[in-house]
Order: sequence, then C-alpha cells, then structure tokens
Amino acid sequence: MLALAVVFVMLATTGWTTLRHQRRPAPLQASLSAWEQGRLAGHRLPDPQSAPARLTRFFASLTEGQRADLARRYPLAVGNMNGAPVQLRYRANRIALGQAREVERERVHDSRLTASGQRQAARRLDRLEALTRPGRHILAFDPAGSGRVAEVFGDLRRAERISVVVPGVDTDLLTFQRTRREHSAPVGMAKSLYAAERAAAPSTRTAVIAWADYTAPSGLGMDAATAMRAEDGALRLDALVRGLPGIAPVSLFCHSYGSVVCGVAAHRLPERVADIAVAGSPGMRAEKASRLRTTARVWAMRDADDWIQDVPYLELGGLGHGADPVAAGFGARVLSAREAKGHAGYFAPGTDSLRNFAEIGVGAYRAVSCADEDDACRAGLSGTTTTGRA
Repeated sequence: MLALAVVFVMLATTGWTTLRHQRRPAPLQASLSAWEQGRLAGHRLPDPQSAPARLTRFFASLTEGQRADLARRYPLAVGNMNGAPVQLRYRANRIALGQAREVERERVHDSRLTASGQRQAARRLDRLEALTRPGRHILAFDPAGSGRVAEVFGDLRRAERISVVVPGVDTDLLTFQRTRREHSAPVGMAKSLYAAERAAAPSTRTAVIAWADYTAPSGLGMDAATAMRAEDGALRLDALVRGLPGIAPVSLFCHSYGSVVCGVAAHRLPERVADIAVAGSPGMRAEKASRLRTTARVWAMRDADDWIQDVPYLELGGLGHGADPVAAGFGARVLSAREAKGHAGYFAPGTDSLRNFAEIGVGAYRAVSCADEDDACRAGLSGTTTTGRA
C-alpha cells in the first residue's frame, strides 16, 4: 500500500493525473457539439476546428443577421473561434459571460456547497461581472475549470501593429486582473503596454491582447518544470495569431513560463510574427535562438533582482527549459530591464523594460536600450518601421 501511495503521488506531481483536465471542458464542448449538429439555411456548419482562413471565408459569406444568430445559438463556440469576425466574438463572449455569471450567482446561494465553495463562487461571480462591464472586449472565454480568457485593448481590426502578452504560472480567470500589484496580471500588463505604445508612437494604430487563453501551470511544481502545458499553449497561441484580422505585424511579449510557450510555438508561428520578446524567462526549450527556427527577431531581458536567474538553465529528461535567453551564447538581442524590480515588475510604468517593450511593439527598433553599453542589441537594425521587419 505504501508503494502504491508513493507511485500515485509521483504520478500526481508529474502531471499524469492532470491529463483529464486537458480534455475539452464541458461547457465549450457542449457548444461545439451543438455547432457540429447545427444548420444554417439548410446547410451544415463548417468544422469548428477548421483553419482560421476557412472560417473567415465562411463568416464573410453570411449576412449580419445570420452571424448574429450563430453568436446567439452557439456563444462559446463562436466566441472562441479563431477566424470569426472580432466584433462577433466580442458579442458572443458577452452572451457566454452572462450565462456563466448566472451559473455562479446560483452557486453562491447553493446550500449544497461548502462555505469555501460558496466563497469561490462569489469570487468567480465578481470576476465575471467585471468582464461584462461596458467597454471591455473579450476575445476568448472559457468558464471551465480555473477558466481561460483573452481581452483586447485598442482596435484590433484597424491596428497597424498588434502586441500579444503571454503570461506565466498561476494565470486563470481569477488572476486575470488584480487591484494590488496590477501590472503583474495580464490585464495590467496589457493596459500598461498599450498606454506606453501610444505614448511612444501616437500616430501608429496599435492593439494589445492580454492572452490568458491557455492552461498555465499552478505554482512552481512539476508542471512548471516541464513543457506539457507549454505544448498545448503553443498550439493555442499559433491558432490565435493565424486568426487575427488583417496583415499587421505581431509582437509577442512573453513573461516567465509564457516564454516557454513562445519558445515551443516559435517554429510554427506565421511570418507575420515579427518579434518574440521574453522577460524573466526560465528558458525557451532551445539552446540557441537559431534553434527556435523562427524568422522573428528574438529579444530577451532580465532584471538584476529577478529570482529566475537562480533556476538551473538546462533541460534533462523533460525537466527544465534549456539555455538562459539572456546569456551571450544564446543569441537573443538582450535589452535593459532597469527599474523592473524583481520577477513581476517588467510591465510597470517608468521601467526600461516597459519602454523597450513599447518601442518593439510599435516597430521603433533603433530606439530600444540594450543591456550592455556596446548597443549590441541594435546591431543590424535599420530605422523605425511600422509595417514589417527592419
């Protein structure tokens, strides 16, 4: 019995028992299943897992009334469908959020729940109510489990430059936004970056996505030490980028474990991804930037007080995430992160890290400040660009 208990604990801590949580969650699955069985004007609807380009063509062939009808009938499916029109996804997710809010409102008063369960429902209800406030643009939402969500700041359809913030561990519905230490949460990160980009280039139309639409590791256990969650996140990140409207260049800003996601995704991302910038990275699952097999510029930064520098930068038997991205031998363009204050402060206003992110986000590559005085991070770059690589 002792031996069996030890085996079970090992399997649990290595993520084996979490595989069941990787299956498609029930509410979203129900909406997708209904879509798969649905019809419009007598015709079957396309496979919801189709390539974003095909789904874009499908929605473009519909009338406004038909699109609105699909959002009403299948809100979770449409709200999470890469390739669906952005405004339609916002509308569908508002409906889905409203439905999830009613579920949590009932749970708050459900006597079958423990006091702890009711408090958890109240916290989720508070978060859902915040997400449905006027002016918020929710690009993806999944209420299952700890929850997934993505939000847009700016006009995504008209943007000349698009930035995506990819956060790290302990990111879910409840931690998507914080009142205290707001710039350590995805919403605060994205809002701060959006404001900095507008200040850096007022005439450049930008949009920033706070992307917490993958199942991040909880805490610093075995899930955070392996790439299992990153592999799923990489697929979802690639689908997001391929479903974005227009042709504007995309820059990824990947924090902590989010840099593992970006590293795993790098080789499959479309060429419109112009930049991959990592901060406080435990590694990108590669020994050199060239091994990422991406055409994007690779940038890296780390604050002098960031505890992440003490993790072992290696990969052995699936544990660890490879070389240190700020090391000279890795080959990234190393940026200054002065004033960042530790692991969670890279998006705080007034920091070199945020200023550098903003300059990258608007394509002003010659304006970034390097970690070293030799300005090596700007080597080979031309002047400011807003539509392509320099």
